[in-house]
Amino acid sequence: MVKSQSPLPYASRFKLSVAVVALALALPDAGPAWALSELQREDVQIPEETEAGDEIIREQLPPPPGTEETPSDGANDAPSPSESQGEDRPSRQIGPVPFPDPVVIPQNTRRADEESGETSGSDVPVPVVEYDTAKLPEPVRRLREEIMAACLSGELERLRPLLQTGENATQLSFGSIPSDPIEFMRSISGDGEGHEIMAILYEVLASGYVLEEIEDDQMYIWPYFYSVPLDTLTPAQRVELFQLVTAGDYEDMKNFGGYIFYRVGITPDGRWQFFVAGD
Repeated sequence: MVKSQSPLPYASRFKLSVAVVALALALPDAGPAWALSELQREDVQIPEETEAGDEIIREQLPPPPGTEETPSDGANDAPSPSESQGEDRPSRQIGPVPFPDPVVIPQNTRRADEESGETSGSDVPVPVVEYDTAKLPEPVRRLREEIMAACLSGELERLRPLLQTGENATQLSFGSIPSDPIEFMRSISGDGEGHEIMAILYEVLASGYVLEEIEDDQMYIWPYFYSVPLDTLTPAQRVELFQLVTAGDYEDMKNFGGYIFYRVGITPDGRWQFFVAGD
């Protein structure tokens, strides 16, 4: 028969519990914390809360003088200036943080050129120049072909049914014209018969074209020199221009600031809107 051992006296059990608690506080990194349920709690009273004025001092790393708050897991980190001053601001990294370079908005190139007395078309948007007539709407393509065929016939009268009349009449001049548009075209032709003006009209429609917005309406315009700045023309494009004007005319246009010779405008629904020259 095994004889049971007698339990420890009360004083011994109390001293043992106190020693266990002291050992757990002195060695926080020695291993997992002991559960309080493993202690003899019936004889050891543990305060539920720590009074605000109590100061906890650790033996391994004592807190800075005057610190009254319990350090967190990052107690080894130095307090930030905002914490030491008691300010409620977000924490920042230690050391200066470089700021990005300021955004510089370039000056208006055209305005700078005008102030310096120089002109440049580098800031002028250049429209897309087209040569493919297959890209034209069918009404525009058909009217263009009919006008060019009438011009090649040498018969000025064949242009009459293609001209708009009435309130939306085809514009042939910036000033007033006679009531008969065909007679007016004959009068402005250098040969007096209308053959020169028909040759000009044909060459204009044979050049490249652009699509532009004019008075809130789209317009197909020949030649594209009307919409493209002259100082941006390539050598090949200048050769195309000289099929319509002379070198002297070209210099006059550069001094004026744009193409001012004859041009044709046709609306997307196939209406001949204008055939004019000048500014």
